[in-house]
Amino acid sequence: MALATYRTEIQTGGPEGTWSPDADLEVSLQNRAQVVPANGAPSTGTQVTWSSPQGNGNITFFDEGSRFQGAAQFPGEGPVGYRGTLQ
Repeated sequence: MALATYRTEIQTGGPEGTWSPDADLEVSLQNRAQVVPANGAPSTGTQVTWSSPQGNGNITFFDEGSRFQGAAQFPGEGPVGYRGTLQ
C-alpha cells in the first residue's frame, strides 16, 4: 500500500491566479505490487480521480511522487487548480 501525505495548495482566479494553502492530502493506494509500490509515494505518471459529496478532483503525480498537480472542485464552488508537495 502506498501511503503519503502532501501539503496542498489551491489556485483561484484562473491560470494566472493566486495559490493559497489548503488542507493536507493523505494518499493511500493499494493494488498489485507491480502497479502500486509497497510503501511510499505513487510513481511518476500515476493518476488519481475521485468524486464524493465533499468534492471531486483529478491529479497526476510527478518527480517519483514528490509532487502532484491537477484540479479540484468543492460543493458550491467552481473548479480550482490543485497541487501538492510530499511532506
